[in-house]
Amino acid sequence: MVSLCCKKVVAEELKKMDLHFTSLELGEVHLAKPINKEEKLRLKKILHEYGLELMEDKNAILVEKIVTTIVTMIHESEEFPNVNFSVFLTNQLNQDYPVLSSLFSKTKGITIEHFIILHKIERAKELIMYDELSLTEISYKLHYSSVAHLSNQFKKITGHTPTFFKKIKNKKRNCLDNI
Repeated sequence: MVSLCCKKVVAEELKKMDLHFTSLELGEVHLAKPINKEEKLRLKKILHEYGLELMEDKNAILVEKIVTTIVTMIHESEEFPNVNFSVFLTNQLNQDYPVLSSLFSKTKGITIEHFIILHKIERAKELIMYDELSLTEISYKLHYSSVAHLSNQFKKITGHTPTFFKKIKNKKRNCLDNI
């Protein structure tokens, strides 16, 4: 679950199945009591219909927590923390960054750094489309060192400059689940 919509869907489906939970956070659910194999299969099937999956492997859960932490920080927070991402992830997940980085790369086939860049560019696209902030304000908001740095990464990822992207009539954004 990497969005509030996913969280809501999971909560509704658990209630429909009469499965009570003690907590429901992005990426993690704690059920009040263990479920049997039949309930687990039914839950897997329902989640799959929504493009979600039931994860029980500790490594897969940790990778999902990394994803959720990054997505929440970039897309849902008003302000980024005033530390670099490796420190932030280490503090949030209580794991050494080299462990997180290695596991993430092996599982996702992409580095955490590149994953963050992809999400920052997607957020920049969103902010450009809203047309409420200047490129300078967007670069500051997304913790780029300069507009030039944002523009270089933006062009490398999208093939367009932010200014050109702003002029395109049919702007396309990527679904966060597909990044």
